[in-house]
Amino acid sequence: MKNIQKVLITGGGSGIGLALARKFLAQGHQVIIMGRNLSKLEQVKAALPQISIYQSDVTKEDQVQKLAQQLKEELGGIDVLVNNAGIMLLLDSGNEGNNLTKQFEEIEINFQAPIRLLHHFLPQLKKSKNATLINVSSGLAYVSFAQAPVYSATKAALHFWTQAIRPQLKSHSIRVVELLPPVVDTKLAKDADLKDDNLKPMPPERLAELFWKDYNKGKEEITPGISKQLKWMSRLAPKFIFKQLNKQAIPQK
Repeated sequence: MKNIQKVLITGGGSGIGLALARKFLAQGHQVIIMGRNLSKLEQVKAALPQISIYQSDVTKEDQVQKLAQQLKEELGGIDVLVNNAGIMLLLDSGNEGNNLTKQFEEIEINFQAPIRLLHHFLPQLKKSKNATLINVSSGLAYVSFAQAPVYSATKAALHFWTQAIRPQLKSHSIRVVELLPPVVDTKLAKDADLKDDNLKPMPPERLAELFWKDYNKGKEEITPGISKQLKWMSRLAPKFIFKQLNKQAIPQK
């Protein structure tokens, strides 16, 4: 008999989060998605009635606490936590007119939120017999992208945090997995206007397929597409790969 897991995905209303939600759902698992945009969540619910939706902001302490308590009462807790929510801002750090609030929001969503989510859902994961934490970072955790300095920094931070907590959570029988996507064909990539950077975006569905293959193999660090090259080149020729990725350091948009 197949073990059905309860999977919570942040930022699950679109893009990578939704593609992962569809993949877990197709495998017979119970999927819960959360996000700030209720209309987006409702559209997913209309297309996929089996999915449970919750409007919640990962940057708001009280909302995350409330959701954790709600899922504990309604479902008895979750088995898998997928920290997927993220934003990417292109900016020129040499411009004193940059919006400081937006830069701090990027740090809050991309790095602080995963720490918050794990903190509040840790008791539930500890009770699960199949507990897994999945952090979605980026291939840019290996090689920083000058046009998105804060984004690159948050993904590098998430990468090293994930590595550090893996042996700690292992003692509680919680598997820790990191997915480091390449550029994916999502609203995030479109909004960042990355089409001229010679990085062909990967369809979210393809990313989910590659993730699922390695996830079932038991891999802890999953690097689809160009992310694998970024990983190895960052070790073998860090200066070279940095220059290749940053021929245009200042965003044109």
